[in-house]
Amino acid sequence: MTRTLAELRQIPTRLLDAVSQAVVGKDEAKTTLLVALLTGGHVLIEGMAGTAKTLLGRCFAAAFGGVFKRIQLTVDLLPTDVTGFYMYRTDGSSQFVPGPIFAHVVLADELNRTTPRTQAAFLEAMQERQVTIEGTVHPLPAPFMVIGSQVPTGAAGTYPLPEVQLDRFMFRVWSGYPTPEEEAAVLERIDLLEDPRVDPVATPEEILAVIDRIKTVHVEEDVGRYVIALATRVREDPDVLVGPSPRASIALYKGSRALAFLDGRDFVVPDDVKRLVPPALAHRIRLRPEAEMDGVTPEDVITRALTEVPVPRPAAP
Repeated sequence: MTRTLAELRQIPTRLLDAVSQAVVGKDEAKTTLLVALLTGGHVLIEGMAGTAKTLLGRCFAAAFGGVFKRIQLTVDLLPTDVTGFYMYRTDGSSQFVPGPIFAHVVLADELNRTTPRTQAAFLEAMQERQVTIEGTVHPLPAPFMVIGSQVPTGAAGTYPLPEVQLDRFMFRVWSGYPTPEEEAAVLERIDLLEDPRVDPVATPEEILAVIDRIKTVHVEEDVGRYVIALATRVREDPDVLVGPSPRASIALYKGSRALAFLDGRDFVVPDDVKRLVPPALAHRIRLRPEAEMDGVTPEDVITRALTEVPVPRPAAP
């Protein structure tokens, strides 16, 4: 059934409202996850234990009637434990047993606790929405989103995520402790939150329809050049050893269209881009060792870029 523009605009609002019934606070994380879902991206969530990372993913999947799978990454996990495998019988026949990657929303919990070999099992799925096993290609469900979490780098039993893995994540967000007011709200609703039930308010097909509609949001040429200028300024910063790849520019471009759609506009403004620069670029920046020793952070580099790159002026009427 064809949806009108007004009906499509209501779907993201219904999703956020449904998720907020079970997840208190974390408005920025919710919005970033929604933007990623509506642009075919993936999100890396960092934060302390017990800060609702798993709950966020499960509720987003439930809100649009999607399948949710959680993969607990450990050092002994094999790639086939993620992607699936062929089970061969004594009569010579075989059957494909799909792994937990076959879901609409996949939570890769503590991704940096598994070996690089198993980490690599996510790469094809995240980039091409498919897995190849024994030469056979298996498409993944649509929409498809990976939510990765990781423990602090350097902790016992961790394997730092390489740049190629980090670059597959459209955004990185922080899931921090709640404010005292939010924590009080959690305690008041604890009996409901311990067994949250999020009823579907949309369907996967409706999410795909919104994704297609967002592609029609207009981006002025000056705004597109602004995206490129920001990425270039970060790459050329003297404190940066490895800068963001073109995937960062793509994340800003596509994400800003989604933000404009969520705000009820059919065009992007520079503020849409600026809002997404930290979650789109920070995890793609590797600093020079001497800069790290001086206390420089990726956020400092981003602040300099946002300050120094001229913001395009609105087009004259």
